[in-house]
Amino acid sequence: MNNILKKVYKNIPNIVSILGVLPLVILFTDNGYLYLIPLIIYNNIMDDLDGILAIKLNAKSEFGARMDNVCDAVSHTIIVMFVGFHYGAICGIIGLIAVAAILIRSVARLDPSHTNSGGSPTNELIRHTLFALLLAELFSFDPTWVLIIMFLSNTITMFVPYLMPYLIRSMTKSAMAILLVNVSLILAWLVPYTAPVIAAGFIFSYLYSIIKIRVNSKK
Repeated sequence: MNNILKKVYKNIPNIVSILGVLPLVILFTDNGYLYLIPLIIYNNIMDDLDGILAIKLNAKSEFGARMDNVCDAVSHTIIVMFVGFHYGAICGIIGLIAVAAILIRSVARLDPSHTNSGGSPTNELIRHTLFALLLAELFSFDPTWVLIIMFLSNTITMFVPYLMPYLIRSMTKSAMAILLVNVSLILAWLVPYTAPVIAAGFIFSYLYSIIKIRVNSKK
């Protein structure tokens, strides 16, 4: 019995990773789009929570790291494909390009010998998608071309061979800082007029990181 409890304890972060993916099946129901924004936020929270728990419970493992990458690949692929095709064929096709980038990056990180941690993480694209949808709802505009630009830009930056340490999520290391990042996402959703400010913080940090990449590449 004790061995079973120990295994469950050590796998709590992996269980959280899986629970972050499973509710996305709601997107495939008739009214799935109505739940898109809370599901994106929920997925981001669970994606961060599994890492925090792995550290706090001293349950970090190579298997857990791979599980996290697999869950990210599945959830982020589902979200990008769903959003892309919701906004038409062109957006959907560009979304598939972003999906290919997500899968390539995620699979590469499953290789134990993989050491390149450069480029933007796949969940950065998901946060950008969230902000595009929130701002489109707030200001009543069609987000199709904004999404296309975000899909393409993140597809490129996923593969740059340089670190992007100035992304807001990259700069948050403590559990409290990570909590505040997720609270900001919830706030942007529940208090709409905070969304432009919060979105601007994430987007400007992304653009600043790209500028720093160009500087580094010239050295």
